[in-house]
Amino acid sequence: MVTVHYSTVSVDGLDVFWREAGQTDAPVLLLLHGYPTSSHMFRHLIPLLADRYRVIAPDHIGFGRSSAPSVDNFDYTFDALTAVTQRFLKTIGVQKYTIYVQDYGAPIGWRLALADPAAVEGVISQNGNAYEEGFVPEFWDAIWADAAEQTTETRDALRPALERTAVEWQYLHGVPDPTTVDPDAWEHALALLGRPGLDLVQLALFRDYVSNRALYPALHEWLRSSRVPVLAVWGRNDEIFAAAGAEAFSHDAPHARIELVDGGHFLLESDLDQVADTILEWRQEF
Repeated sequence: MVTVHYSTVSVDGLDVFWREAGQTDAPVLLLLHGYPTSSHMFRHLIPLLADRYRVIAPDHIGFGRSSAPSVDNFDYTFDALTAVTQRFLKTIGVQKYTIYVQDYGAPIGWRLALADPAAVEGVISQNGNAYEEGFVPEFWDAIWADAAEQTTETRDALRPALERTAVEWQYLHGVPDPTTVDPDAWEHALALLGRPGLDLVQLALFRDYVSNRALYPALHEWLRSSRVPVLAVWGRNDEIFAAAGAEAFSHDAPHARIELVDGGHFLLESDLDQVADTILEWRQEF
C-alpha cells in the first residue's frame, strides 16, 4: 500500500498544504488543481503514480487546507498564486518536474514554465487550457464581460457559478454514467467555497482569468522550441474547455500525445484508471 504524506509549510507567512507520495529521488510530478477543488481532486491518482514519480500536489492559496486570506490581505491573481507556488517549490527543494495541470492549474503551470523553462521536464494537461480554441463561449462569455467592464453588475452575474447547482454541474456534465462520480467530491468543494470571504476570492480570480490568454503566444513558442514532451488527456465532453483545446496542442507540439476520453471536466472522478494508465504509458515513451 502506498503511503501518502500530508504536510504544511510556511511560505512568506502563508501556509501551503500539500500531499506527497513516492521516492524522494524519483522524477517529480507536480499536480496543480483547478476550481473549485484542491489537491483533494488527486487523492486517488497519487497512489497510482507514486511508483514512477515523486508526486507532489499543493493546495493553491485560497483553496483546500492552504491559507485563505481575505481579498484585502492577498492579491488574488494568477501571478500571485504562481509566485507562492514558485517559493513553495524552492522551500521543499524541488528544481525539476513534470507538470500535471487542470483548469486553474494550467495558467499557474504555464507561468512556471515561462519563468523557468529548464525546470519543466514534461507537460500533462487534463482539461487545462492553453489555446483560444478551448474556450466554450456559453461558459466564458460572462467571465470575459466582467473582465472588460468590471462593474458590480458583471461581477454579481458570476455568483451563480459559486452555488451548489453550478458546482455539481462541473462534476457531472459530460459524464456518461453520473453514478460513477462520488458526491463527496463536490460536497468537499462546496464546504470550502462556503467559508466566509471565499466568494470574493473566487470572483477576483474569475476577473483575472483573462490575463492568462495573453500568455498563450509565449507558451506556444516555448512548446515549439523546447519540444518538451506533452500529453493532453481530456474529457471530450467538457463544456468549459472543449476538446478542441486538447487537439490544439498539436499545433505547437506535433509530438504531443492527445487522448480524448468519454468524460467531462473532472475526468479523474469518472475515468481515473484510464487517465493513470495513459500517463504511465506516456512516461515510457521518453
